[in-house]
Amino acid sequence: MKEIMKISPAEIEKKSFEIITEELGNRQLDPQKEPVIKRVIHTTADFEYADSLYFSPEVIEKAKDALSKGAIIVTDTKMAMAGINKKVVAGLGGRVECFIADDDVAKAAKTSGSTRAAASVDKAAKLCKEEGLRLVYAVGNAPTALIRLRELMDEGKIAPELIVGVPVGFVNVVQSKELIIESGCSCIVARGRKGGSNVAACIINALLYEIDKSRGEKYLGQGSI
Repeated sequence: MKEIMKISPAEIEKKSFEIITEELGNRQLDPQKEPVIKRVIHTTADFEYADSLYFSPEVIEKAKDALSKGAIIVTDTKMAMAGINKKVVAGLGGRVECFIADDDVAKAAKTSGSTRAAASVDKAAKLCKEEGLRLVYAVGNAPTALIRLRELMDEGKIAPELIVGVPVGFVNVVQSKELIIESGCSCIVARGRKGGSNVAACIINALLYEIDKSRGEKYLGQGSI
């Protein structure tokens, strides 16, 4: 059994990133993608994400531009919403929303025979059109949200500046992720069955900390963020 480390709370995360860097060995990560990949590994302790995360061309810069200009971030679960650093988002002029528990969303889903996650996408599309908002959509649970996003993109009714597509599960999860990749939109997607609301939140946070260097410099400890 390994000896328990004596380490202050403030140093735990820094040490975790040092361990991640060490265990990645000589593997060379794209410098722009590295903060996202390492933060996902930190959140999940799963090094497979170094291979399974898909990044569309120039997505990091496009995502940072949208977030820095006050984009609204919509999540498909309250858990993902809770995990996003809303102080940093607010400092950039944005906000975080989750419509899954809204009465009008529940009513719309029941009327149409769809899921609340899909109805939430419809509400986001309407809101962004009415208020002229930049949209970042983070999905960590519901493949039906990704499917609806693709449908509305194909119809020209929604134009997210970033989709984080990381639902976890077995039914339509893989297929929904590939629909987003094939759309050509700006996206970060965890290919395969893995993902989760915690992964969706940490990807958004990694991007936020790249913008807010005063928050981000505490991570990785080696100038990677």
